[in-house]
Amino acid sequence: MREVRPIEEETVLSKAFTRENDGDHSDESELPVPSGKNYMTPEGADRLREELKRLLTETRPEVVKVVSWAASNGDRSENGDYLYGKKRLREIDRRIRYLQKRLDAVEVVDQRGSTPEKVVFGIWVGIRYENGTVKRIRIVGFDETDPAQGYVSWQSPMARALLGLKIGDATTVRMPKGDEEVEIESIEAP
Repeated sequence: MREVRPIEEETVLSKAFTRENDGDHSDESELPVPSGKNYMTPEGADRLREELKRLLTETRPEVVKVVSWAASNGDRSENGDYLYGKKRLREIDRRIRYLQKRLDAVEVVDQRGSTPEKVVFGIWVGIRYENGTVKRIRIVGFDETDPAQGYVSWQSPMARALLGLKIGDATTVRMPKGDEEVEIESIEAP
């Protein structure tokens, strides 16, 4: 699913507000963008779209105003507001480019309302570890990964080991502290 959003006229800046040779070249290295399709849950894709919209319509225009004001104050070489604002603009622009690339490649996988019989992308999986601990995880896209919430990337060793298994199946998962046997306890649609 491809979504093309027009850039609002207010968010487009002249060259004067996009780069200045101030010795900080950190904006030259882009964030690494995983190649191939960007599989995501509907919720994850919506979060990325909302972040991009917020950056384009709120955050960036606010920083542009600060930079414009600071630039009007004269000497830019020692103007902290100006230098910080320019750096912040580069960070915002880098994030915007990253989000646009990820959203261009997005492939939304919607498992809501399904009754999965095996572990697939986008569903919740209950797993039992060797020590008896039960943990609930959801297999999600790269950009949605959040271990604190139990969101595990489909590209992770854990997810790759679980994909395709059914309730009662066991597998060995490569963990940081060594290989561990896990068993599928439950499979639920979101």
